[in-house]
Parts: sequence; structure tokens; C-alpha cells
Amino acid sequence: MELVNLSSPAVDALPRTTPVVFPIGALEQHSRHLPVFTDSLVIGELAKRASQELGDQVLFAPVMWLGNSEHHLDYPGSMSASPRVYVDMLRDMAECMLRHGFHRIVFLNGHGGNSVPGQQALYELRQRYRDRKDLLILLANFWALGSNPRESIPALTQPAIQHACQWETSVMMALQPEHIGDVSQLEPVDYGNPFQPAFRSWVTQDISKNGHLGDPRSGTPEIGRELLKIYTNDVVSLLKRVVAWDGKSWSG
Repeated sequence: MELVNLSSPAVDALPRTTPVVFPIGALEQHSRHLPVFTDSLVIGELAKRASQELGDQVLFAPVMWLGNSEHHLDYPGSMSASPRVYVDMLRDMAECMLRHGFHRIVFLNGHGGNSVPGQQALYELRQRYRDRKDLLILLANFWALGSNPRESIPALTQPAIQHACQWETSVMMALQPEHIGDVSQLEPVDYGNPFQPAFRSWVTQDISKNGHLGDPRSGTPEIGRELLKIYTNDVVSLLKRVVAWDGKSWSG
């Protein structure tokens, strides 16, 4: 169920237990071969597929395309909300729906840079409404909802999704092959071990001249179609748990 297609009275008629999903993406460089809108296109596609499966059980807001992409700003075309602005924006988005009486909010995330400020937004919301026992506010990274695609897609050579990599390139080959540039001249970029298990601050150019991680040369549309199926199933499974939540339990 798409928020943009409903009138205000139609929204008002919905049960307030209806989960509200905010897909959040980004507009930023994706190396030399993928469009800057990649993250928003992918999360928008997953939201569309999940909405088609879930029907009127879940309300989907339109994709928020502006993300926290400060670490990509050395590359032309990248846009970003600064971290504090981004935290406030997510918090305000949720508060609009809380004010209308909805109390199951899910930020469905399509960009890694949104994760930390997204968690901060959730923290601040929970503290502001600390006396409410009926709230469920979640942040879900679509690539980290339980499945291990390598178990069912032997052609995957990377251990996990990275940035403009084999996985992400494959998904875009399945979605918009006409917008994929030449990957044949791109060299693989290993993320390495940046003083792990400590967390090192970084900007993308610290790691990659062209702006990608991993090896996009091995992407295929067939891999992309399988990844989209897996990720859609993960998103749908999570949202079914949100729908089924009893409104009070810690676990769900």
C-alpha cells in the first residue's frame, strides 16, 4: 500500500497498528559504472516488491533519496545531508506518523552511510517517548536481514555486499542494464583490514580511487535477479513480524 496514492481520509481510516515503512536511500557516486541514484533505485525496488506482496497490511512512504553520504563528497554528483541534519530528518519523518497515531515505524535502509545516524535517530525517538509502551521503531539494512546469498548463488565471489561491487553491480544489471557503464577496465579493490577490530574513520578516497570496493567485473544480471528475490523475501519476512507483533512484547 503506497502512501502517495492515498488521500488523507484514506490514511485516517487505516488501523493505527498498520506498520509505516520509510525506504531510505542515497544519491552518491557508485564508481565509474553505476548511476548515482543506485541505492535509492535498489531500495525503491525492494519496497515496491514487498508492497505488492503485503498489500494493505503495510503502508509504504516514498523513497527518501537524500542520505548521509559525506564520505562520498569528493566525487562529483554525490549529495549528502550532514549527519546531524540527517538524524533530525529521520526523527521528524517518524514523528509525523506518530502524531497521526501510527506506532509501528520501520526505516528500510538501502545505504550503509545511513546506518549510524539512523540508529541515533531511533535512540533519540525512544528517549523522547520513553513512557510509551506501544512503540515499535526499527532500522533495517536490507542486506543484513538473515539470508546468506552465497549459500544459494555459487557465482558470488565476494564474501559480502560492498560498494558498487559484484553484488550491487549485478542488481543494477537486472534493474537498469541501459545505465551500466563499462566495468572491464576496473580493478578490484580489497577493503583490507583497517585496524580492525577498532573502527577507523574514513572517506571513500582513502580506500578506492575510482570509488568502488570489491570487483564489479564479475557482476551479471542473473546474479542480480537472484539477489533481488532473496532480499525481497527477507524484507517481507521482517515486515510480517512487525504486522504480527502483539503491541507490547520485547521480542517479535
